[in-house]
Amino acid sequence: MPLSSPAEREHIHNRTVECNGYRRKDGLWDIEGRLVDVKTYTFHNNERGDIPPGEPVHEMLIRLTVDDDLKIHGVEATTEYSPFSICKQVAPNFERLVGVSIGPGWRKRVRDRVGGVEGCTHIVEMLGPVATTAFQTIYPLKNKEQPEGERASTRPPRLLNTCHAFRSDGPKVKEFWPDHYDGPAGD
Repeated sequence: MPLSSPAEREHIHNRTVECNGYRRKDGLWDIEGRLVDVKTYTFHNNERGDIPPGEPVHEMLIRLTVDDDLKIHGVEATTEYSPFSICKQVAPNFERLVGVSIGPGWRKRVRDRVGGVEGCTHIVEMLGPVATTAFQTIYPLKNKEQPEGERASTRPPRLLNTCHAFRSDGPKVKEFWPDHYDGPAGD
C-alpha cells in the first residue's frame, strides 16, 4: 500500500543511497555504497561558491571487501563532493574497519573506529545499508549453492531475531527454522 497523498508541497532536497554487491573471482565479495545529496535550488557555499540545483552537495563512496563470513579484508572510501575540502581527509580512516566482521554489534564497532571526529557522518550512516547489502548479496547465494544435506544446522540462523518477521516466537521462524522456534506449541 503506498503512502497517502501528501499536502501541497515543494521539493527541496534529494538524498540517494545506492548499494551494490559483487562476487569477485578470488572468492571475496565487494560491497559498494554511494550517497548523493542534491538541492533543487541554488545556494552559496563559502568554499565552493554558488552550488546550482542538481550539483551534489555530498557525494561519498565506499567499498568493503569481505569474505563469506562478512569479515572485512579491505576498505576504500572517497569523497567526491562535500561542503568543505577538509572532509576528504578522513577517507583513509575507514581502513580501520579491516578485520571487523559485519554482524551483531556492527554499528557500535563502526562508531568506535570511525565515529565522530574520526570519520564522516554520511559515510558512517551509509555503512548500515552497505551491511544489509552484504547480507543480501552473500547469504542467499551461499545457501542456494550449499548441498541440500548440509543446509540443516544446529547453529541459529543469522537472521533469527533481527526483525519482526524473524522473531524466534513467530510464524516464519516456525515455518523456516522449526528447531529454533520458541513460541507457543500447537498451531
